[in-house]
Amino acid sequence: MDRLASLLFVFTFVLGSIGCSDRGEDMPALGTVHGVVTLDGQPVSGVSIYFKPDVGRQSIATTDESGNYNAMYLVDEDGVKIGPCLATLEWGPEATGPAVPAKYGVNSILKFEVKPGDNVFNIEMTSK
Repeated sequence: MDRLASLLFVFTFVLGSIGCSDRGEDMPALGTVHGVVTLDGQPVSGVSIYFKPDVGRQSIATTDESGNYNAMYLVDEDGVKIGPCLATLEWGPEATGPAVPAKYGVNSILKFEVKPGDNVFNIEMTSK
């Protein structure tokens, strides 16, 4: 009986391991995206940035006290889908600050081309 239990354990382990991966089959190629957000030359803390590709899931980032951000595709996966994307900024539900000018928010003009590897997109907003 112990031999049968051992064989069942090995068989179950092997079957469970086949095809296991941290990334799903439908996971797109990603490029890392990070940078600094400023408004009139001053760092903006706590603003959310949404990177929306033409097709597929968006990535999100939130700036720290120095205005730095790092975009996340999933909770445990850095990056933005490779290709063109539109970035929009807005305050999160618990964050406040100066108004995000419409040309960076609801009527965003921020278009980026995400390439494989490391991408630095500094967002220098102006209130005028």
